[in-house]
Parts: sequence; C-alpha cells; structure tokens
Amino acid sequence: MAVWDDLVGQERVSEQLGAAARDADALVTAATAHTPPPEASKMTHAWLFTGPPGAGRNQAARAFAAALQCVSPDRALGGVPGCGFCDGCHTALIGTHADVSTVAAVGSQILVDDMRDTVRKSFTSPANGRWQVILVEDAERLNEKSANAVLKAVEEPAPRTVWLLCAPSIEDVLPTIRSRCRQLNLSTPSVDAVADMLVRREGVEPVAAMAAARATQGHVDRARRLATDPAARARRSAVLKLPLRVEDVGGCLKAAQELVDAASDDAKQLAEETDGKETEELKAAMGASQGGRMPRGTAGVMKDLEDKQKRRRTRTQRDSLDLALTDLTGFYRDVLALQLGSRVAISNADAEDALERLARAGSPESTLRRIEAIAACREALDRNVAPLLAVEAMTMALRAG
Repeated sequence: MAVWDDLVGQERVSEQLGAAARDADALVTAATAHTPPPEASKMTHAWLFTGPPGAGRNQAARAFAAALQCVSPDRALGGVPGCGFCDGCHTALIGTHADVSTVAAVGSQILVDDMRDTVRKSFTSPANGRWQVILVEDAERLNEKSANAVLKAVEEPAPRTVWLLCAPSIEDVLPTIRSRCRQLNLSTPSVDAVADMLVRREGVEPVAAMAAARATQGHVDRARRLATDPAARARRSAVLKLPLRVEDVGGCLKAAQELVDAASDDAKQLAEETDGKETEELKAAMGASQGGRMPRGTAGVMKDLEDKQKRRRTRTQRDSLDLALTDLTGFYRDVLALQLGSRVAISNADAEDALERLARAGSPESTLRRIEAIAACREALDRNVAPLLAVEAMTMALRAG
C-alpha cells in the first residue's frame, strides 16, 4: 500500500507530490554522489497545503513527508517514492521518524514557545541523511510571534529542510509566508469516493459506508469515525435530536447543558488517554526517583506540561462542540432542502421523520435564521466565549427562529 492511497479523491495532488518526491530523491542521490543536481526540479523547500475540513490536507502532508523519507529499493530503480512499507515510510506515517517533526495547536494558538525547538531543529542536518521535514498541521493558528519565527526559518532554510504547512485557505497564512511556499489546494472528495474508501480500507458494509459518507458530506476522518465507532454514532444521534427538544426555555437550557457536558466528557476521555502517559514519560526523562520524587529545578518543566495539557483539554472540548454544530448545520440544511423542494440528496436520511416534521412546521426563512444562529455560536466559541453561554444563546435562537 503506497502512502498516496490514503489521499481520497486527490489524484491530481498525489501526482504532483509523487513527482516532487521523485525529484527530491534525485537531489539527495546527487548530493550523496557529489554530482551536479538536476537542472529542473519539482521539489522546493516549503509547501502550503490548503483545503476545506475533511479534504485531507494533513494526510497529504504526512504522506509527502513519508515519501521524502522512503528508503525502498524500488525508489532507487526510478519508482515513485512512498512505498508505505519501508522503515522510512512507516515511522514517518506513525509520527516516530527522527527527521519528521510535527507541530499542532495545543490550545487556540500555536505559541512561539511551542515552535522554538522545532525552528531550531529545522536548521540542523537530517539524522539519516535524507530530509529534515517540519510539518505544521494548524498553520492558521500561528500567532504573530510564532508566525514570525516560522517566516525566518522559511526565508533561509537549511539545504535539506522542508516545511509543510497546512491551513484551510491561503488567506489563513501570512502573505509573507505563503509567498515563499508552493501551494497545493485539496478539494472535498466526493461522497462516492469516501464510501469506496470505507469499504476497501475499513471493511465497512457498502450501505453503512454510503450512509456515513453522505452524513459527513465527504469529510474523510469524520466518515471513518462514524462508520467504525459506535460511540461516535451515538453522539451524532443525540445531536440530531436536539432540534426537537428546544420547544421551551427549559428544553433549550437543558439541551445546551447536555451538549457542553458531552464535549467535556470527550475532552476528559482524551486527557485520561494521553496526559498520564505524557507525564510519566517526562518524569522518567527528567530523572524522577522510584517513588516519583522529581529532581530540583524541574518544577517549571512540569508546570509547563500541565499548562499545555490544560490548553489541549480546552481545545478538545471546543473541537467536539464544533463537530456537533457541524452536524446541526447539516440537519437544518436538509430541512431547508425539503422546504425548497430541492433535489439535493438528504445527508441525514436516518433522521428523515424529524426533518419532515420541522420542514412542515417552519419556513425557509426561519430555517436560514437557525443556520445563522449556529454559525454565530461557532464564531463566539472562536472568540473564547464561555461554551455554555454560547450554546445557550444558540439553543434559544433555535427555538425562536
């Protein structure tokens, strides 16, 4: 299985990245043999991957990183790097390759402290003699200081360093940074392409695969989770019942509280899975005694980790809420389609009774106001408004809409 197989519905992008990876391999080969590099190369030192949520921009960047580290014998015979099986590909894909560094937003921003060590590493030679790859998954979350740090590194990179930046659109990245990057725009894959992937790669039954792909409108990760995780299906089912529960003030407030509590539970579950292991690994690295006593001078390091974990929990809660709001938007989009007699395929066929009930009870104008209320809630969460206040305001607007 080649690394490009994970890029659903992105044949054009896969072809461009494969060609660049082949030229990148030629550059390494020339440098190792002390021969002149190829005159024309599709490889460059900085790339910007853009596309809507679910298009797979992070997956594309990760696949490219793996191809750059590919050590398969087929690569030496002129094949496209990125076999998916060799040690270089495997470790890059699972995030353990020594020369692939990944930066993702822990909280609402990528702070300069989170970037400092990575920027410093970008100026060093790769440990295995191929490429030093820096993958920034949430480039739109770079704040002013961290963006400036990245800019300096991208302006004057080390000879074998490659920056891979991912963001929803080019407008989300500083003009000075994006002007130094080769841009690749990914599109939302078709529902059929996502369903086919779920059948082939995940072993999902065709009917269930199509339902998950249609419900998530081509969002690859969400479709995979919905098709394979019963808990995800249960959470979505609860969200889709919310429009029928906001008939009075009490129902609005209760629905809002339950939505926020569910997001908090998701964040808590993730924290239980990651924080304990992360803390123990840091303690071991800092030389904690068998009883857990930390050496002097390490309290600041532990405090930094606690702050990072707290920011991550906050972001996880907001991301979980945003996912629920995305499902709600899709629900009301279906209501609007029914009201307008549109031939657009209904995404939430499993909630058809509720959709038809709300379509009969309201007008297209009221449905549009409800969709706007959900968008306003998402914007409020982006401005760090307290989640419960933002969601309560939304559920009240859904009732009044």
